[in-house]
Order: sequence, then structure tokens, then C-alpha cells
Amino acid sequence: MIKERELPLLPLRGILVFPYMVIHLDVGRERSMAAIEQAMLGDRIILLVSQKETEIDSPNQDDLYDMGTVAEIKQLLKLPGGTMRVLVEGISRGRILEFLEKDEFFIVRVEEFVEEKKSLTPEIETLIRGMTHQFEEYAKLGKRVPIETLGTVLAVEEPGQLADIVASHLSLKVPDKQTILEAISVELRLERLTELIMREIEILELERRIGQCVRKQMDKAQKEYYLREQMKAIQKELGDKDERQVEADEYREKFAKAKCPKEVEQKGLKEIERLEKMPPSSAEGTVVRTYLDWLLALPWAKASRDKIELDKAEQILNEDHYGLEKIKERILEFLAIRKLTPKMKSPILCLVGPPGVGKTSLAKSISRAINRKFVRMSLGGLRDEAEIRGHRRTYLGALPGRIIQGVRTAGTRNSVFLLDEIDKMTSDFRGDPASALLEVLDPEQNSTFTDHYLEVPFDLSQTLFVLTANTLHTIPRPLLDRMEVITLSGYTEDEKVNIAKRYLVPKQMQAHGLDKDVFTLDEDILLKLVQGYTRESGVRGLERQVANLCRKIAIRWVKKEWEPHTVTIEDLESALGAPRYHFQVAAKAPEIGAVTGLAYTEVGGVVLTVEVTPLPGKGRLTLTGQLGDVMKESAQAAWTFVRAYARQLGIEEDFYDRTDLHIHVPEGATPKDGPSAGVTMATAIASALAKRAVRSDLAMTGEITLRGNVLPIGGVKEKVLAAHRAGIKVVLLPEENRKDLEDIPENIRKILEFHFVSRIEEVLTLALLPLAHSDEGAGDVPPMNTIFAPSGMPAVERSPEERPPTC
Repeated sequence: MIKERELPLLPLRGILVFPYMVIHLDVGRERSMAAIEQAMLGDRIILLVSQKETEIDSPNQDDLYDMGTVAEIKQLLKLPGGTMRVLVEGISRGRILEFLEKDEFFIVRVEEFVEEKKSLTPEIETLIRGMTHQFEEYAKLGKRVPIETLGTVLAVEEPGQLADIVASHLSLKVPDKQTILEAISVELRLERLTELIMREIEILELERRIGQCVRKQMDKAQKEYYLREQMKAIQKELGDKDERQVEADEYREKFAKAKCPKEVEQKGLKEIERLEKMPPSSAEGTVVRTYLDWLLALPWAKASRDKIELDKAEQILNEDHYGLEKIKERILEFLAIRKLTPKMKSPILCLVGPPGVGKTSLAKSISRAINRKFVRMSLGGLRDEAEIRGHRRTYLGALPGRIIQGVRTAGTRNSVFLLDEIDKMTSDFRGDPASALLEVLDPEQNSTFTDHYLEVPFDLSQTLFVLTANTLHTIPRPLLDRMEVITLSGYTEDEKVNIAKRYLVPKQMQAHGLDKDVFTLDEDILLKLVQGYTRESGVRGLERQVANLCRKIAIRWVKKEWEPHTVTIEDLESALGAPRYHFQVAAKAPEIGAVTGLAYTEVGGVVLTVEVTPLPGKGRLTLTGQLGDVMKESAQAAWTFVRAYARQLGIEEDFYDRTDLHIHVPEGATPKDGPSAGVTMATAIASALAKRAVRSDLAMTGEITLRGNVLPIGGVKEKVLAAHRAGIKVVLLPEENRKDLEDIPENIRKILEFHFVSRIEEVLTLALLPLAHSDEGAGDVPPMNTIFAPSGMPAVERSPEERPPTC
């Protein structure tokens, strides 16, 4: 039977009341107490509805379930503190149809479902039997329903009433109880209730099994403790060894089999004696056990056997790297000598070169070529000496240094150990790790390398150390003295094209899931990619561009917009955009006071422009562009030389009384320093004051003295490659660097024109254009093939035969 009525509403938090259920409720919210008082003024009937979220203190219509329980207030008791305790009894189900008032409390229009007695059908009787059976099983497992209550509940004959009473005794969450409350049909109510009881039984079964497992484990632990205590008592009566003695004997046996040096064995036996005297629960005992485990884990006598086959090693090196002939030759020399003299001390190789030229991968190839384990340790940012030598055991959590850790990881004493980025170490109050590396890398000392944690020497003489660095300037001189430096210069365009063709393109195609039939890159396109989209010494940027091209083609391939074919220039520019770099620097017009110089940085050779502008003044010299001390001194020397030889250069001799000079090197945000900008600055100053333009297709490098001599410089190959990348046609080098010409690739030597100079006059003769090619004249200028002497000394004319040769 269904009827409608208006009732005050009492929201419930975390609880649900079923029909026929009698329960005490503690009420403290003002709106709830107002609803109860309103019900007490009438027939004491109120609607109990559960909240969807218990955290909400002032619920609105959306926070309440639609179905609730119409209940009668049996008893009301006001408690101290302004709260009430209410005894209510559920009568029937009620569904909210409409909220009528909601100021002080909720008054709702309710559709009340009054259950009538229903005859037992076979279906209902079957459902009741299944539900009661499951409820009895639940009561046995959970032990939460007393036997007396179980009998009273099961004695109820009305199906709907029985279902509600059983549901009220289950430990269910409010949403699960709400599903039963919303089931108006008795059959549906019994089905849902049976399903929930079965789920609860499964949970209780699982809890029981877990409890039994825990109980068994506890019983086992107690049994083992009891047996151990009995064993100790028996051993004490028989005079047998205790647990500490057994552990000490195990360690002694391990040391006997470890084949470690005598000194190490004595140290280990001494620590074992200390361990025997310590209580088992002592914290110091854990430290000693860890130390003994480290001593036993190190490969004191274990070494891998070198499989030295020069042909195979050469094949591996050629497979992994293109070019680098001198480096490969040095590695093969080491292998040949190693085959003749197995006991030879391993050299300390330092591979120096710009990023992306293959230093780290070359070390891996060395390891593969000689069949040794490979270990890598990065030194970038390392500033704690303990990272090298380890911490002393007095410190909490002490461990050996990373050198010993790497040896343990390798498992052999003759691994290939790569120390990466050695030029990027720093030092602070925790010590100088570069000084700590001296003992590691010195062939005379590393046979007895002592880690602070181990406190016993370890032989590192059989370990092949390979170091990498971008520059030598930041490596301390004593450390550099222990190394055999092998320079890896930047790659030429031809080498980059071959590297991309052999390694980079197949690698990136595989990484992007592209078959070799999707597209191909011929050498012309690869050359365009190298020239127009990269300007670097290595190939790291080139690999990124190849990966970028693969991504662009991959998305077009997936969209069915790409047909397999050879990539064209139009495809390249469509994928990567217009070329970023243009190498036709030589096509620019000559300028006065602007000279192209060559410099060597951490990323390889670079082209550097020196600009000089004369200004009205009193002979002051202004230097800008983040110049270091060495470059500032070079500028001062160049300024002094030009003043001393002003007349021979066609410059008024008193120019410094009314002229200031501003020397600037562009890219002022980048610090610059180095002993190779003297001739560049002297040429720029002479050009600006004599108003004679400088050849734009010419670049130079070298240091200058006050007397005009040109001193040799380093990094010739890197600088020449930078000039080639920038489109320079003529390169001026110091005479003493003629021997470095053989390091430059032959194809580059054929393209560029080299001039070797020993005096600044030779530089000016080659660099400065005649006045006819300059913007404005500067009077009569003596011939530039004159060798100038200081004031008071006669000038000497150099014959054409004595002039420096041109390569």
C-alpha cells in the first residue's frame, strides 16, 4: 500500500535505519534537533535519510539519498551540551517526492510504502531458505551475531520483515545497505541481501585464512626461538661452539677460498676476531660484517683473459667508428705490446675533444675489442674527495669510493674503467678529488691504491683507465702529467656524411620504427643536412636533425601522405625548414677594422671576428666582449706594436695623441680568453688606423710579441676545420705550426690555401688590401714586404726568395 504524507526530515551520517529496527541516535546539529522537535509536536513520525558523504555538515537536497525510512520517535532525552539522544523505530520505506521547506529544517512530501502480508510462493520460500542459510554461515564465521539473536531473527515469518532485520545485523557499508532499502519488491530485496551476505562470507573466509597463516608463523617463530634456546643450553653443556663462533668460522673459510693477498687476509682475520667478541645485537657487529663482505666481494685475484686478435680488434674499431685513424692506431699498438708483454702496466689514455666526436663510445669499443668488462664513472661536478677514496668506517653509513665500487661491479681487476668528463671536476672544503685521482692514475702508485674504507691496498695497475675531457685547460697539471693525451678533433664534412650514412641514419630509422624501404638519403642530401642545419665539431647535433627528419617522415607515413622514395632537397626543407647556416662568408665585401680570427673552445674550433673602431680622443684603449686577461694583454701588445711602427704602416706617428681605439669581440655574453688573438688584433688595429680593408676570405691565428714576432699556437686542426666550415679560403698560421699541417685531412688541405708567417709584417702584407680596394685612402704607404725594425735600427728588405712559402 502506498500513501503520501508530509514529514520532517532527519539526515543521518554514516548510518542507515531499516524498517522494524530500533536504535538510539545522538543528534547535535541544530537543523536536525529542530526537525525532531517539530515531529514531537505532531504524531512523532519522522523520515530518516542517510547522507551520501559523511563529511558534509550541512547537507542539501543533492547530498541525501531519495529513499529513507519512516520512523516513530519512541523516546527523547536531552543531554548536557545541547545534544539529544533519540530512540527511534523504523516503520516503513519512504521515498522523497518533494522538499517543501528548508530554512530551519527540511519538511518533505513522502511516498510511504506500507508492506502488506504476502503469501509465500515457492520462489520466495527458496530465496528465504538460501538467505537464512547464508546468514547462519555468516554468523558462525563472523561471530558478531549472538546465538540468541540469530534464533530470534530466523523466527520471523514475514519475508520482507525478515530481510530488513537480517540486513540490519550485517556489517555493511551505507551504499550497500541503501541498495537493500531501495528494493521495494521482496524478491529483489532477498536476492540483493543473499548476494551481499555471500560477499561478506568470502571476505570473512579470507580474513580467517590470513589469520591462520599469521598464527602459524607466530607459532613457528616461537617454536624456533624455543629450539634455539634449547640448542644453546645443550651446546653449553657439551662445550660446543655458539652462534658467534659458527659465523666466525664461516668467514674464515670464505677468506681461505678467496685467494686474497696476505695483508688483506690478516686484516680480515683480525676483524673476525673482533666480531667474535661482540654481542650478536651490537651495532658495531653490523659494521664489521659489512666490511668483511666488501673484502670478500672484491676481485683480488680474478682477472678476465684478454683475447688479443689484432685483426678482429681492428675490425671492431672500424665497425664502431669512422675515421679516427690515429686513435685506432694507438689502441692497436697497446694491444700488440700487450700480446708480447702480458705483465705490462696499462696506460692511462685521455681522449680530449669537443662534444659529440665519440669519446665515450670509443672507450666501449676498446672494451669490446679486448674482451674486458666495461665500467663507467662520471666525474662531472664531483667535488668530494671521499667519492674517490671512500669514507672512513668511523662515519655512519660509510662506503668505499666509487673506484672500488666500480671494480666490484666489474668483477675483475683488469676491466676497462672510463672516467668521464674529468675536466668538469670541482673542489671545495671537502677536499680536492683531482688530487685524490693522482693515486688512481699514476702507474707508479696505483698498484697499491688504498681506499679509506678498506684500509688495505688494492692493485689497479692492470685496470685500463680511459678518461674523457672537452678541454685540457681545467685539468690540473700534475694529473695531466700522468695521462697519455689523445686528441679527437672535429669531423670534416666528408666524415660527417659517412658517419651519418653508416651509423646515424640506420640507428634513428630503427629507433623510429621505419623500414629501410620507407626512404633513403643519398650523399648529396646528407651533405646539405650537414652544411645547412649543423655547425658543430661532433655529430650530436647532426643526429638530432636526422631524428627530427625521421619524425616528420614517420607522421606522413602513418597518414598515408608519404610514398617510399629518396629524400629530395624539397623534402628536407619541408621537414626541417629553411637552412639555418650559410657558409659563403668569403662572399662578403672586405671591411676596414674587421678581421676574422680562429679560436679553440670546449666545443671545438670557432671563428671569431675582432672589430676595431678609431674615435677622437687621447690615446685610450677600450676593450669589450668579455675578454680574459690573456686577450687583454694581447691587445695591449698589438697596440704598442702599431704605435712603434706607425710610420711604416702609413699611419701618422702622433695619432695616439688625438685618437682612441675601441676593440670589440662580438657575442659579448660569452667569455673569451686564450693566447692566439695577438696577430688578429694587431691586423685589425693596423687596418682601422691605416684605413685599409682586410680580405674577407682570410682567417688568422697566432700570438704576437712587442717586436712583431708571431708565436705558435695550439688546436691547429680544430681551428682549420672551423675556418673550412665558415667558408674561409685562406688561413694564416705561425711558421712553427707548419708541422701540424699533417694532422689536417688531405681533402681540407687541397681546398684551403695556407700561409705560414713568422713576422707580423708578413701577416699585414697578406691580409691588408691595397688602398685602391679600400673605402678611402691614407696617403702613400711603403711596400709591406719590408721587415721593420725598432726605432733607430735600419729596416731590412726581404727578397722574394726569403718570403714564407704558401701551401
